[in-house]
Amino acid sequence: MAASLQAAATLMQPTKLGGSSRNGLQLRSSSQICKAFGFEPSSARLTCSIQEDLRELAHKCVDATKLAGFALATSALVVAGANAEGVPKRLTYDEIQSKTYTEVKGTGTANQCPAIDGGVDKFAFKPGKYNMKKFCLEPTSFTVKAESINKNAPPEFQKTKLMTRLTYTLDEIEGPFEVSPDGTVKFEEKDGIDYAAVTVQLPGGERVPFLFTIKQLVASGKPERFGGQFLVPSYRGSSFLDPKGRGGSTGYDNAIALPAGGRGDDEELQKENIKNTASSTGNITLSVTKSKPESGEVIGVFESIQPSDTDLGAKTPKDVKIQGIWYAQLE
Repeated sequence: MAASLQAAATLMQPTKLGGSSRNGLQLRSSSQICKAFGFEPSSARLTCSIQEDLRELAHKCVDATKLAGFALATSALVVAGANAEGVPKRLTYDEIQSKTYTEVKGTGTANQCPAIDGGVDKFAFKPGKYNMKKFCLEPTSFTVKAESINKNAPPEFQKTKLMTRLTYTLDEIEGPFEVSPDGTVKFEEKDGIDYAAVTVQLPGGERVPFLFTIKQLVASGKPERFGGQFLVPSYRGSSFLDPKGRGGSTGYDNAIALPAGGRGDDEELQKENIKNTASSTGNITLSVTKSKPESGEVIGVFESIQPSDTDLGAKTPKDVKIQGIWYAQLE
């Protein structure tokens, strides 16, 4: 359109010739422009009118271009805002229960532990025996103890990248909770969704699978800091078969032919052939940060250290440190 407007403006420029031919060429140029727009030349006033229309059309084109550019910029800002959407607002237990499945789906709320509205910044429950329910543990950090990237540096806990979906929160855990007259507390884990398979990746690219759990936890101590040991089951079950068909309770006992002389397995292959599904142990420390006795709610933070997967005994486990927040109801 810009080229057409420029051509029209060029045609309307007076031709620099002498005498009557100049007037004739100018008239013919004006006539061609008028016919192009569907008008017949009647006077110089019409030529001026056409020139004004062309200027107005050109201004409209410039305004339209600016408007299109503004629209594109606005669209880019909207897309950037959508991509920059952060962690959803933490809701209370009653707010979560009041939402429907479609309102929660895809928001990330299902992977969060509830918050407390109000309350006091301490453990304010009287001595007695309670039943802890709705116990929820939400990790906010996964670090793995591994060799440092720097040479000659000792092993340290390194930050990791989560490789699995946001399904690592433990929830609906319950068990007896006792508050002694001297202020100490004791909790025993009995039931609930108390394990979740998680895989993280170290900065060097190595992936570390582990089973986040607090099975059979017995925690005791002061509300400001109480904890204990728990059971960490094998990441794989005894019926799991490796790529060569070897398993703990099924599959082959030996994935290679017996060498001549009856030596059997080499030592380096013994761990691969003889599967080990034994459980290990981990430690967790919990701290109360806020409580609300009138509703029986309590929240806090935790830090857990547990071993990673051993590939059914073939690998040496790594220490995984899990930090996060927890929520529970006492009744």
